[in-house]
Amino acid sequence: MSAKEIVQNFYQSDVLLETSAVNNFLHPDVVLEWHSTKGFLKLHHDEIIALSSELSKAYVRSKSRITHIVEEGNTVAVRYSHYVKTIENPREEMLLAHFMVIWELKNNKLYRGYQMSQL
Repeated sequence: MSAKEIVQNFYQSDVLLETSAVNNFLHPDVVLEWHSTKGFLKLHHDEIIALSSELSKAYVRSKSRITHIVEEGNTVAVRYSHYVKTIENPREEMLLAHFMVIWELKNNKLYRGYQMSQL
């Protein structure tokens, strides 16, 4: 499977809400550097898994709509909008944020991520 296909599969519907699925995509030494409208976060493996667990408590559905994806070797850049459905209102899809992330893969796993998001 290509690096691009791995990243596309990671952002498929509901994967981000399933900690076991997220774990299967992550390299044990993964680091995600995330610049958001609320500040900077540096997340390691366990923190990314914890984030996935928290998302699954608040949302019943998750969908990433990819608008751009570019692959060069083991590096993939992806631009997407993340939509969710809340437990309180599962019929209404809500925009969570817009994202741009560059992933470096190692051993076919997400290894280094550089992400920016905006509400």
